[in-house]
Amino acid sequence: MVAWQTFAATYEESVLSTVAQERRRYAVVGLGARAQTFVNALAGPYADRAELVGFCDVNQTRMAVHNRWLAERFGAAAVPQYDAADFARMLTEQRVDAVVVTSMDRTHDDYLVTALEAGLDVITEKPMTIDSERCRRILAAAEKSAGSVRVAFNYRYNPVHAKVREVLASGAIGDIGSVHFEWLLDVRHGADYFRRWHRDKANAGGLMVHKATHHFDLVNWWIDAEPVTVFADGKLFFYGEVNGKKRGLARDYERADSSAAAADDPFAIKLAATPQLRELYLEAEHEDGYHRDQNVFAPGITIEDDMAVLVRYSSGASLSYHLTAYSPWEGYRIGFNGSAGRLELLVRENTYATPPEDQQHATAVQHGDAKPGETEALLTLHPLWEPPQTLLHGELGQGHGGGDARLLESLFGDPAEDPLGRGADHQDGARSLLIGLAANQSFETGQVVQVNSLLS
Repeated sequence: MVAWQTFAATYEESVLSTVAQERRRYAVVGLGARAQTFVNALAGPYADRAELVGFCDVNQTRMAVHNRWLAERFGAAAVPQYDAADFARMLTEQRVDAVVVTSMDRTHDDYLVTALEAGLDVITEKPMTIDSERCRRILAAAEKSAGSVRVAFNYRYNPVHAKVREVLASGAIGDIGSVHFEWLLDVRHGADYFRRWHRDKANAGGLMVHKATHHFDLVNWWIDAEPVTVFADGKLFFYGEVNGKKRGLARDYERADSSAAAADDPFAIKLAATPQLRELYLEAEHEDGYHRDQNVFAPGITIEDDMAVLVRYSSGASLSYHLTAYSPWEGYRIGFNGSAGRLELLVRENTYATPPEDQQHATAVQHGDAKPGETEALLTLHPLWEPPQTLLHGELGQGHGGGDARLLESLFGDPAEDPLGRGADHQDGARSLLIGLAANQSFETGQVVQVNSLLS
């Protein structure tokens, strides 16, 4: 009897050990607010097949905060913490299978290339990187590596956007001649890019790279064509010191925390009032000096807030795109003109912006979460010589229109058929990035830019 109990215990331990070994081992680099989506998914719904084995960041406090949250939310053990300089050592010591990159955009390439050279898979937040040289490094490493790259383009997984892809692929409007795409960031969400590290183009490539890479990727995916030429014009029209003084919007402070001048500024974010932001940034800034609550009308902004782009594609189609980062409401309009009709999409995520202190969680400020009861998605098909057809009309899902949950299932769940080709790799990451880089170059030169020239 004792022998059988010993055997049974040994057998059970062996089985459990085998199951544990089958769990994929993930490390996350960059433990700011953007990491929460992936950390929560790996420790929560996908914990039966995934194991968090490493955190890596320049800031120990932020990693400790994530570890405390894991314990509080999931009862999870602490994940080993590594300084950014020890990233390669972490990969070896923790026997990492895959890396999730959610660090500052300008650092993506170092982590991607190091992981790929180690033969590991990489999931990276968009944008894949911020300039041509870094892009070439990643493409070269990916071609040689046994590992793969997935770019987290969650908007591909939004059901509304998937429907657009299906309709266009069906030939409902014939050959696509042109696309008009207008994206509006409201003065709560849009302003946030001017409060944090994104305000310096050297960190994120400007909104043409950091934000519009989502939108350029959607168009590339929707019309299944390669960008060939780009012409663009961009300016800093609303934010910044000069504009703030010109319109009487400026307040005299560098950062909002503990500033009397920021108390009545609707553009100021109060980190202390939002627990997640307070813990991740205000209580962590003693380590790296990073201020998450800078004045949007202060000096030092090197990115644009109003941008127009014209793209010519290999199919002959053209894209006219406009991004405004100071709108009173948030949403977007898209029109596809084809040889057999037109497809129109209107998405409204709110009817008006509220100040950031009215939002009680970090992602509401960072990502412009849709307001329940105010959202609308309307997709309309206009065939030639026929009445229009409403294909979709209703409320949006939460988390980028329901895209976040579907993306996470694609990344960490059971492998599934993907007839729409929603999974984005390093080549897709490069295509969207290069449009933004070409737009930035056109801003400076006033000239048409050949997209392929950026990788020469």
